Amino acid sequence: MINNFLIINCIGKDDKLGLRINKDFFILELDQGNNEKLVSKILDFLNTHNVNLDANFTVIVNQGPGSFSSIRISLSVAKGLEISKKVRSFGYKNEDLLEF
Repeated sequence: MINNFLIINCIGKDDKLGLRINKDFFILELDQGNNEKLVSKILDFLNTHNVNLDANFTVIVNQGPGSFSSIRISLSVAKGLEISKKVRSFGYKNEDLLEF
């Protein structure tokens, strides 16, 4: 079961970060088309809520449909966190959400 996680939803419109820590959920709305600052926004968001990135933390990334560049940057950030901090990462597609 996934308890603590970060959702990266950057597909080019209504970009947001979601964070679940200890049963609390936080949302950060992102500026449109400002993906070059995504890493610093994520780090600030995690630091604000005192998140410890470790093997028990998960990153969930929206894989589209959406802007190719935005999705690629999101996946790259998630892969970087997976490699550097040993977090788990998963992807989802918008149409998958309707099933839940």
